[in-house]
Amino acid sequence: MRKTIKLAVVAALALGTTSAFATNGSNMISTGAKSSGMAGIGIGMSHGAESALSNPALITSVKGSEVSFGGTFFMPDVSTDGGSAGVMSDDSAADMNVIPTVAVATKINENFFVGVGMWGTAGMGVDYRDATNPGTMNIVTNLQLMQFGVPLAYTTNGFSIAVTPILQYGSLDMDFNADINQDGTVTHNAAGVSQDLQFGYNIGLAYEIADITMGATYVAQIDMDYTGQPMITELSTPATIGVGASYKFGESTIALDYKSIAWSSAKGYEDFGWEDQDVITIGYEYATKTWAARAGYNYASSPISDAGYAGTMSNMFNLLGFPAIVESHIALGGTYAFSEQTSMDIAYVYSPEASEKFDIATSATTVSTIETKHSQTALSLQLNYAF
Repeated sequence: MRKTIKLAVVAALALGTTSAFATNGSNMISTGAKSSGMAGIGIGMSHGAESALSNPALITSVKGSEVSFGGTFFMPDVSTDGGSAGVMSDDSAADMNVIPTVAVATKINENFFVGVGMWGTAGMGVDYRDATNPGTMNIVTNLQLMQFGVPLAYTTNGFSIAVTPILQYGSLDMDFNADINQDGTVTHNAAGVSQDLQFGYNIGLAYEIADITMGATYVAQIDMDYTGQPMITELSTPATIGVGASYKFGESTIALDYKSIAWSSAKGYEDFGWEDQDVITIGYEYATKTWAARAGYNYASSPISDAGYAGTMSNMFNLLGFPAIVESHIALGGTYAFSEQTSMDIAYVYSPEASEKFDIATSATTVSTIETKHSQTALSLQLNYAF
């Protein structure tokens, strides 16, 4: 039972008030407004400087130098009945976040390109500190992940290869009321913020032939240490493999991406039963010299699953503090060019409400359910300057 409680607490810790927006699990679906407007497309289609994390090999589309900077207003809507089988319901107060992004890419010569950037990449969270339902344990979770990267790319005869060395900053905090020592005493558990810095990398490949672009990426797992948090020490950013392709015809482009996110082998996540995610994204862009319109759809099944009656504590903490249950993302976006050098991107992403119920034991002889509902809305704005 103690191990079950420990894993449940890990689950609740993992996602918090975030520097990420529309998410596959706890990973954001994209790292820029152009990609967001196509629901995360970016492995087989270039978006200029913002391609540094989605596929660094595609920064080779930059004509000279390009700077992109902007931000996202992320508005999650999460509620839970705290295991009361629908009798009571509380809304999470963690319903607004602002996330900045910056990306720069420049052409050194005909073959070499380099960039630098900073991106919020993962997270999610809840805030039930003022909840009236004791089943919520008044839990507050807060995970923030930020990556600093320097993409380095080489291109020749339509083939490009690149690597982005990454420095990842992680911040993790948890606050809850629970009897974690199983001695009949409910205590307030909080240790403040734990932080860590670790290195990682991603690798990108791309090949362009006529009007077709194909790409592939590998994102390495990054192991993070959050010593000092209640009953947790490690929580890894999972490895991801992806492939994508796009086809341009006239002023239109259609694109398809596939990613596999290895939650089941990431430290921490594997302990509380997260399953790997297959992410499918389809996107469309219509682009002229002065404006562009975009749309996309992203789908991945929830990585958390019912641990069964024996996994009561895990089920409770997953749905209380770790509500990674949204599956679909619908996106619209566009660009307006003020001049040959300056343009602005906008993107809107909506994740329809998802609801999940797991069985829990409320006593030695009583079975109930816990239900959580979760939807997401995000608005991104980005300015670009090319020179």
